[in-house]
Amino acid sequence: MSVTAARDIERAAAAAEAVVEVHRRLVGFLRAGLTLAAIDAFVEAQLEDLGSRSAFLGYRARGHPAYPSHSCLSLNECVVHGTHEMSEAPLVPGDVLSVDIGVKRDGWIGDAAWTYAIESASDEALLLMRCGRTSLERGIEALQPGRPLIEWARAVQRVVEHEHRFCLVRGLGGHGYGRELHGPPFVSNVVPSQAFEWPDAWTRLNPGDLLAVEPMVAVGTGEIRSEGRKWPIYTADGSLSVHYEADVLVTADGPRNLTAGLFELPEIVGG
Repeated sequence: MSVTAARDIERAAAAAEAVVEVHRRLVGFLRAGLTLAAIDAFVEAQLEDLGSRSAFLGYRARGHPAYPSHSCLSLNECVVHGTHEMSEAPLVPGDVLSVDIGVKRDGWIGDAAWTYAIESASDEALLLMRCGRTSLERGIEALQPGRPLIEWARAVQRVVEHEHRFCLVRGLGGHGYGRELHGPPFVSNVVPSQAFEWPDAWTRLNPGDLLAVEPMVAVGTGEIRSEGRKWPIYTADGSLSVHYEADVLVTADGPRNLTAGLFELPEIVGG
């Protein structure tokens, strides 16, 4: 998906900024004792206050029912697509919660995720979170005009699997977006071993490309599991996972992170 008109770029940036603002507000709200349902209701209220609506609620994918939540709330071993119905248990200190927020605003999408530790974090959790943030940052730097998408995966995989010895989740990745939530190209976080694994790997980036890029990192395995037609996706071994996602506009001068404000958020909230 591509955007070149100044007015459209402004609207895409405003949708991305709405996502960042909801995350800012979450930082002051998240704490132990909250349920996932309470957090999702908070997100709903903030979206309404910002004149936006959820891009996720009611979303349909093949083989799944309509998505039931305003946000994706993925707790601990849940990698992505966690729902407010996934658990009724309140958060406890040390939980790691990834919050993915999708916004529809003035005909444009914003879609970004960040991971928070609730009130405290183990050393391993902090290392995993910092690995995820660093991989996103380095990957964005690689999204240069004229360069192929595989450069993103090379940068992300180098950080996660070579520098930190964690595991990138296989089979999931980022995507183009714009006026629609999902579109080509698929953005793998892993360099393919065979060309058919990622046909878009050698697609060259052009000014105007809009990409939602999102490393998903786990402690013990890159393999995943799900439960039938339910939305949440978990690490296959039950190990801790994190999810970071940014909206990036490729320009003639390099990548522009439309959700750069997320990097200013704290790792630990509610303390």
